[in-house]
Amino acid sequence: MAVCGLFEDGESGFGKASFTVDSNLSLSSFVAYPLAPSTTFLELQSTPEKETDEVKWLYCDDKGNARTEDMPYFKWKGKLRPHKISHQEKLYRGMRKVPDTVVKAEWWETSRPLAEERARQQRVADELPQKEIEKLRKACVIGRGAIDCVVRAIRPGVTPEALDVLCHDYICDKNAYPSPLNYYCFPKSCCISVNEVICHGIPDCRPLEEGDIVNIDVTAFFGGYHGDLNETVFVGSSGDEGDNAEKPDSEEVADGVDDSSKKEAFKLLKCAYECLADGMSIVKPDTRYRDIGEKVSAVASKYNCSVVKTYCGHGIGKHFHCFPNVPHYKGNKAAGAMKPGHAFTIEPMINLGKEWRDELWPDGWTAVTKDGSLSAQYEHTMVCTTDGVDVLTKRNKNSPRVFPFTEYEDTGDDDDKEEGADKEKVVAELEELVNEFNTKL
Repeated sequence: MAVCGLFEDGESGFGKASFTVDSNLSLSSFVAYPLAPSTTFLELQSTPEKETDEVKWLYCDDKGNARTEDMPYFKWKGKLRPHKISHQEKLYRGMRKVPDTVVKAEWWETSRPLAEERARQQRVADELPQKEIEKLRKACVIGRGAIDCVVRAIRPGVTPEALDVLCHDYICDKNAYPSPLNYYCFPKSCCISVNEVICHGIPDCRPLEEGDIVNIDVTAFFGGYHGDLNETVFVGSSGDEGDNAEKPDSEEVADGVDDSSKKEAFKLLKCAYECLADGMSIVKPDTRYRDIGEKVSAVASKYNCSVVKTYCGHGIGKHFHCFPNVPHYKGNKAAGAMKPGHAFTIEPMINLGKEWRDELWPDGWTAVTKDGSLSAQYEHTMVCTTDGVDVLTKRNKNSPRVFPFTEYEDTGDDDDKEEGADKEKVVAELEELVNEFNTKL
């Protein structure tokens, strides 16, 4: 979640991953990952058209402090519009229930991270000892599992609301707290940003459509530490057109998606991912935080894209957001240099085209591109080590092999065998979560 080794698998080379379609799924239903449940499986019991006594559907307003029946007025630039969000009538602030056994973040009831606000004033980055880094790693592993779970479920017809329920249940089932929930009154457990939304999108009831791009931003609070990461994926075919990719026999996958629009979306996703990779490549002791912006901007310019200047990466650990600030654009004046034990995020927000400026929707959270163009982002939590970087939210062998990761991750034969062996475990875990989420809504 943004504030105002080079590759995850530890390899420095580029590679192609093989990609196959599960025979139990029709090509028209295959989107981000073949292990995902069907759209029907992810339907909510309560919808705006079919409200229940327990769940009402309203528009978010006033930075999460208010709800309204009517869509707020705004001079919309892109095609996207806000949709209603669920409001749990019997629960505090209408939010999803968090089990009593979960240790909650400071802002669970007050919405104010007071300790974090005091820490920001110090402008000093903590140098975490290894014992604390391992605690932070546990939170990051939970965050990684949550985002992988959500990405597997992305497909046309699924709503961000349903994805938020999956994320919420996954994190809570791990006895962790979803950090965004009630953070300055943010009403949901993760941020889901679609198409022209740059960041902080509020999960709502608009079904995802073929050709959308969607960013999932997850943070888990566990053992006193926050682990933050995000990824953007294309809603449609995987986009992996390499030699090892299986070619579909039907055109249904791309039905309704203009080829030029699809290519532009893929270009943006590759650009955003390479921006993160290049920014991470210089993480080591004594590197100035401001230098990350130079690396990111060089990649963005190569793709004729722009870097958002309003939001930046941040320090993380015991606090959700803290010093240092990590801007992603060239010429920034960020203070400080990296030292071993510094924990922070890099999360460049990249817009298609040269317009980097943003606007804020009336809900007070959703940041969108000023010209309505697409925006994409990838994020990791990492720690500076004595000789480089330790990426705590790195992808693993069970992470969904979707575009753009299929372009950069080298999965050899051994990895393919391991992935096959773990498939049943992954499916069982996901299905258990989905079976629970209707009863918890």
